[in-house]
Amino acid sequence: MYRKIEEDLKKWTKDYKMPLMLIGARQTGKTYILDEFCRNNFANYVYLNLDKEEDIKAIFDETINPETIIEKIEIIKNINIDVENTVIFLDEIQESERAITSLKYFCESDKPYKIVCAGSLLGVKINRFKSSFPVGKVVIKYLYPMDFEEYLLALGEDKLISEIKEHYITNEELLKSIHEKALLLYKKYLVLGGMPMMINDFIKNDCNIAHVNFELQELIITSYLADMNKYTENSEGIKNNQIYNSIPKELARVNNTFKYSIVDKDARKIRYETSLDWLLASNMILKCELTEKNESPLKAFASPDKFKLYLSDVGLLRALSNIDYSEIILDKNETYKGVLTENYVACELYPQRKELYFYNFAKYEIDFLIKLEGDIIPIEVKSGRRTNSKSLNEYIKKYNPKYSIRISSKNFGFENNIKSVPLYAVFCINNKEIE
Repeated sequence: MYRKIEEDLKKWTKDYKMPLMLIGARQTGKTYILDEFCRNNFANYVYLNLDKEEDIKAIFDETINPETIIEKIEIIKNINIDVENTVIFLDEIQESERAITSLKYFCESDKPYKIVCAGSLLGVKINRFKSSFPVGKVVIKYLYPMDFEEYLLALGEDKLISEIKEHYITNEELLKSIHEKALLLYKKYLVLGGMPMMINDFIKNDCNIAHVNFELQELIITSYLADMNKYTENSEGIKNNQIYNSIPKELARVNNTFKYSIVDKDARKIRYETSLDWLLASNMILKCELTEKNESPLKAFASPDKFKLYLSDVGLLRALSNIDYSEIILDKNETYKGVLTENYVACELYPQRKELYFYNFAKYEIDFLIKLEGDIIPIEVKSGRRTNSKSLNEYIKKYNPKYSIRISSKNFGFENNIKSVPLYAVFCINNKEIE
C-alpha cells in the first residue's frame, strides 16, 4: 500500500549522509515501509532487529565506532558489507541508547554509510535520552496512521481522489451518486481507522465491513497498554493507562477540554503531567491547544493548561469506546458520531502541521484554527448535514476572516464566504498540490 512518507524517503536517497529515523506509534507500518524502501532502492540490504537479536545489540554496548560496528556485524552475520551499495536498517533501535548515540558517528564518518532506523516509542526515548541525542546528525520523519486519501488509494479509488480534489478547488458539487459513495467510504473509515492492519483486513474481506476482524483493533490497543507497562515504571504505566482510557469520556463531554478529574477524581496536574507527556511523545494521542488570540503565530498564544486530547487513530477511538460498526454505518449513534468526526478531522490535520488549535471568544467556540497561505482560517466540524452554527457566524461577524471552512456531510460549495468541505475531502486542506 502506498504511503505519502515514501516521497520523503526517496528524497533522503539523494543525500543520505545523515541516518534516517522513522518515528511513529506501534502498528502504523514503520517496519513494513522501511523494509520495502530498502529492498527497492538499494543493491544490498541488511536488516537488524535490536529487540530480537541480543548479539547485535551487544555490539553497541562495546563500541559506537562505525567501522568496528560494521566489522562485528559482518562476523556475526557471516557477510561482507559493501558500504557504498548497502543500506542497514536498525529496527527497534529504542532498545539500545548507545545504538542511537552511534548515529552521530555514522553521520560524521568519511565513509558513505546508509543507515535507517525505526522503533516503537522512539519519541519517548528521545525525550528521555540520558546521553546526548545526536541533534542535527539524524533526519527525523514521522509516520502516522493512514489518512483518508491513503485509504482511498489502498482501495484503488484513484479516480475518486482526482474528482474530490478537482471539486475542492472549484467548490462545485459532486454528482450526488459519487458524493453518496464517498460518504459511505468515509463512514467505513470512521469504523476502520487508518491502521494498515485494519485496512488490509478490510481489503482481504472484499471491502465488506461486516466481515472485518475487529479483534485486530483490540490487539493494537492491548499492545499499546503493554508498552505503557514495559517502558515505564509501574506507577507511571498505570497513570498512562488511565489517561488513555479516559479520552473517550473526555471527548463525549459538552465542554471537552481535558480535565484531570475525569481521569481520576483525585487527580492533579503535578501527578499526571509526566504521563501525559509520555503519551504525546509516543504519538498515541494528539493535543489540540486553546489559542488565546487568533493571530499568527498561533503557538505563541497557546494556553498551557487548556487543551483537548484526541486518539491518533479514529478507529481505535471507536474500538476503545465500544461503538458497534453498525451504529456508524447506519447513523444510529449521532451523538458519539460527532465525537468520532471531530477526532477524525484532528487526525487529518495534525500530520502536516504537528500542532492543533481551537479558539474561544465570548461564549462561542471554534473547533479548529489553522494557518493557510498566511491567513488564519476558522474550521467548524459537523458530523451530519445540519450546518447551522452560531459560533462560526459570530466569529465571521467579529473577525471577518478571509474565508471560513465548514466540514460536514454536505456537498462542496461556497456561500456567504464559507467553503463547504465534505467530510471525505478533509485531506484536501493539507494538500499542497491543490492550494
